[in-house]
Amino acid sequence: MTARIYRPAPNAMQSGKGKSKAWVLVHEPASPREIEPLMGYTSSSDTQTQVRLSFETLEEAEAYARANGIPYSVQPPHTSAPKRSNYTDNFRSDRKSPWTH
Repeated sequence: MTARIYRPAPNAMQSGKGKSKAWVLVHEPASPREIEPLMGYTSSSDTQTQVRLSFETLEEAEAYARANGIPYSVQPPHTSAPKRSNYTDNFRSDRKSPWTH
C-alpha cells in the first residue's frame, strides 16, 4: 500500500492561506469500496484510508514514511502567482471594457 505526500491547496472560497502550509500523508486505498446489500451504504475493509497525518515539513513526512517502511510518492506543491492590481487601473483608457458603476 502506497502513501501520497502533498501540500493541500488553500480554500478557494477564502483569500487566506489557512490549512495549506502543512504537508499531509494519506494512504491510497488498497481495496475498492463495496456496497452493503442490506442498507446500500458504501464500505471498505481498508482502515488505513481513514488515517491522515500532518507534518510541518516535507522532510518530516518523508522521514516518517521511511522509518515505518511505507512506500510513498510526493506531489509538488501548487504555487499560484499573485495577481497584482492597482486602483488606478480601474480608470485606464485602454481597458477592455469601460468601467462603470
